[in-house]
Amino acid sequence: MSFEAGGISLPSNSAFAGKVRAELVKIPSLRDLQYAQPMDYPTLEITVNRERAGQFGLTTSSVVRSLVAATSSSRFIDPNYWRDPVSGNAFQIQVEIPQFKMATADDVREVPVMMNGAARPLLGEVAEIKTGLTVGLVERYNMQRVVSMTANIHGVPLGQAAEEIGAALKRVGAAPRGVTVAVIFLLLAANFQSVRLALAVISTVPAVLAGVVLMLWVTGTTLNVQSFMGAIMAVGIGVANAILLVTFAEMSRREGATPMAAALEGGRGRLRAILMTALAMMAGMTPIALGLGESGEQSAPLGRAVIGGLALATFATLTVLPSIYAILQRKGKALAPSLDPDDPSSRYYEAG
Repeated sequence: MSFEAGGISLPSNSAFAGKVRAELVKIPSLRDLQYAQPMDYPTLEITVNRERAGQFGLTTSSVVRSLVAATSSSRFIDPNYWRDPVSGNAFQIQVEIPQFKMATADDVREVPVMMNGAARPLLGEVAEIKTGLTVGLVERYNMQRVVSMTANIHGVPLGQAAEEIGAALKRVGAAPRGVTVAVIFLLLAANFQSVRLALAVISTVPAVLAGVVLMLWVTGTTLNVQSFMGAIMAVGIGVANAILLVTFAEMSRREGATPMAAALEGGRGRLRAILMTALAMMAGMTPIALGLGESGEQSAPLGRAVIGGLALATFATLTVLPSIYAILQRKGKALAPSLDPDDPSSRYYEAG
C-alpha cells in the first residue's frame, strides 16, 4: 500500500509515514506540507476477549455481527431480501438500533450480544472498548489503498525540489515489506493572490475560442459535442501556458526588473517550453483532425478544435500576453502579498 495521488506518495504504515514526513519538513523549499486526508478521525477500538466470550458460547464473529447490526445494520455484510408475491418487487430487510440510542461509548457497551436473544451478556462484558483515532477518508489508486501528502514549492524549480525529496526519502531507509514509496508530482501552486495576474492569465481564453471558431469555419465543421470537448482541452492547455509565462515574469519583476522587462524575460525564458507543449499537442491531434479511417469524421471536430484553439492561443501567449501583463503590473508592488513570516519576499518576513 502507498500514499499517493496529488502529492508525495507515502505508505499507509503510520510509523514509516511519520519518518518520511519528519524528513520532508526539513526541506526549506516545501511549504504547506500536509496530509490530504484527515488522519485523526475519532473511533472506538473494540477488542473481543475470546476466553470470556467462549464462556457464553460466543465467537468473535457472533459478537461482531451483533455489534454491526446495532451500529450500522447488516445490509452490507449479510443482505436479506423479501420478494412481494403480489407485485414481484424485492425489498431489502434490515434491522438497526435507532441512531439516537447509539450516541455514546456507554451505549455501545450495553449492546446485547447473545445469539438466542438473551439480555446478557453485554458487549462491555466480553470486550474492551476504548477510544482511538483512524484515517477519516479512505482513497484508492489502481485498487491500492493510498494516503496522500501534498506540498507547495517555494523559491526553487520543480526539478530541484524533486531531487531534494528523493534525497529525503533515501535518508528514511527501506520501506516495510509490501509498501512502496514513489514521488508522483508536487503541486506547483498558481495562486498569485492578485486579481490583476488572474486577469492576465485568463486573457488568453478569448484567443483560444477565436481559434476554435476560425478552424471550424475554415474546415466546414459544425459545433457539436466533439468540438466543444476540443475547445475545453485547448482552453486548459492555453491557460497552463499563460500561467507558466506569468509565473516566470512575476519572479523576474520581484527581483527588480520593470514590468515590461519582466514580461519579455518570461516570454524568452518559457518560449521553448510553451512551443513544445503546443506543437506536441497539435501534432498528436493532426491524425484525428484529418478524419481518416472508418468513423474518423465523428472525432475529427475534436482534433480540429484543439489545433485551431492552440495555434491562436500560443500566438497570443507569446505576443499579446506580455503586453497585457506589463500594463496590469505597471503599478504592482514588488513585495509578495504573502503573510508568511518565513517567506523572504513577504513584508512580514522575520530574519533569523
